[in-house]
Amino acid sequence: MRIAVLASGSGTNLQTLIDQIHRDPTIDIQIAVVISDNPQAYALTRARESDIPTEVILTEDYADRVQFDEAIAEQIERYRCELIVLAGYMKVFQPPFVRRYRYRIMNIHPALLPAFPGAHGVRDALEYGVKVSGVTIHFVDEGVDTGPIIMQAAVPVMPDDDETSLHARIQVHEHRLYPKAVELYAAGKIKIEGQRVRILDDDTTS
Repeated sequence: MRIAVLASGSGTNLQTLIDQIHRDPTIDIQIAVVISDNPQAYALTRARESDIPTEVILTEDYADRVQFDEAIAEQIERYRCELIVLAGYMKVFQPPFVRRYRYRIMNIHPALLPAFPGAHGVRDALEYGVKVSGVTIHFVDEGVDTGPIIMQAAVPVMPDDDETSLHARIQVHEHRLYPKAVELYAAGKIKIEGQRVRILDDDTTS
C-alpha cells in the first residue's frame, strides 16, 4: 500500500513511520510522498534523507482553501496513494476534500478525544486540570478532531507536568500506536460502523 504523509513541522511521527514501516521489507507499505505546507518543515529533511519524494504546497499560491486542497489531491493521485496520514499537519481540510477521501485520512491527536480537540490539546488538558490525558488516532471528517476513533491510549498527568513533559510522554504512545494503526488499515482490519471503529481479529479476513 502506498501512503502520503502530510506534515507541517518537525515530523517525529513521520520518522516513526519511516523507521517502523517504510524501511521494513516485511511490511508491504511504502511512504510514496511527504507533502508539506511549510517549506522549512524538518519533516521534509527527514523524508529526503530517506529518499522519499517531497512536495511543498503553499496556501498563498491558491485563490482559496478548496483550490489548495485540490492541489494536494493532485499530488496524492499522482503518487497513487491509498491512505493519507497526517503527522503534525496544521491545516483543516475543506468538506469536498474530506468527502473525496472519506475514511482514507488518518490523524493523530495528543489528547483523549472528544475532549480537548484543536491545535493545543496538551495545553488545554493541563489548564483544565485533568488527571489523565493521552493520544487518539482517528479518521478525519468535516469537523475538527471529530471523526471516528481508531485507537486510544491513556497517559497519567503528573502533578509537576508542564506542556513539554506531558507531550513527551504522550509521544511515546503516539510512536507505538500510529504505525500499528496504519498496518491495520493496510491489512483491511479496520471496519467502520457509523461513528464506531472495530478492529478485526488477526485471523479475520473479511
